[in-house]
Amino acid sequence: MAVYGYIRVSTNDQNTAHQFAALEKWEIPKKNLYVDKQSGKDFNRPAYKKLLRKLKEGDLLYIKSIDRLGRNYEEIQEQWRILTKEKKIDIVVLDMSLLDTRNGKDLLGTFTSDVVLQILSFVAQNERENIRIRQAEGIAAAKANGVKFGRPELPLPDNSHEIHKAWREKKLTLKQAAEACGMKESTFLCKVKRIEERSKLT
Repeated sequence: MAVYGYIRVSTNDQNTAHQFAALEKWEIPKKNLYVDKQSGKDFNRPAYKKLLRKLKEGDLLYIKSIDRLGRNYEEIQEQWRILTKEKKIDIVVLDMSLLDTRNGKDLLGTFTSDVVLQILSFVAQNERENIRIRQAEGIAAAKANGVKFGRPELPLPDNSHEIHKAWREKKLTLKQAAEACGMKESTFLCKVKRIEERSKLT
């Protein structure tokens, strides 16, 4: 039996230390720790795929919490099925002692584990959806109060009209015109588009 650990954070900025600390005391060999710093929006995760290829029947996998397995109720259920039914490994979810497939291999134990899994995966999905709703409401309220998000717009230089005219008359290349305004080509094009749209309305 080989022992593995899986860690996932949603972005490169998030710290894995908390999950590492939780797995540390189980003496998992470093080579058997798989880490993904990628969103749970899909299962195109390189470390997780490598882990699946490595796992053999009878192996043991530790994870910190059930939501490390997927982004929603259906995916968590599906990955649990693949790991326990197809791969035939044991899983220990450290945040929930009832989700330890080494215990209760009889019908009642399996039933209890399945019920707990369904409840926890539903709660995990519901909490993520609530967070998104709260974030959207917060952003909407901030915008209503005049808060602007994103980088501040770069102002056009005083001679922007002449630069725009020279670019339209092909006296300047796009690159030259953008550099003359001190901005990227894409930003220059966006500003030009807005200027020209406004001039059509006047």
